[in-house]
Amino acid sequence: TISDGVADIPIEQRDGDEVLRIAGMCDDGVVREVLLTAKGVQAANYAFDVTPARLVTGLVTERGVCPASAEGLETLYPEWKTP
Repeated sequence: TISDGVADIPIEQRDGDEVLRIAGMCDDGVVREVLLTAKGVQAANYAFDVTPARLVTGLVTERGVCPASAEGLETLYPEWKTP
């Protein structure tokens, strides 16, 4: 189990160009990439963040919704229950 997501989960940093540029089709039918910001701007692009556990009240899974706790998960996944 993970008790401290910020300390225990490495957060992937993706290329900043992914959020600085966008591609689209121009009037001439050619797809072009354009810059969304002023030239020289740098951006941080984190792949995801870690939400503090105190802010999560439920978990949505393929088996249903449960309280955000080990006990809640065990109601949906009894095979994971530890003795």
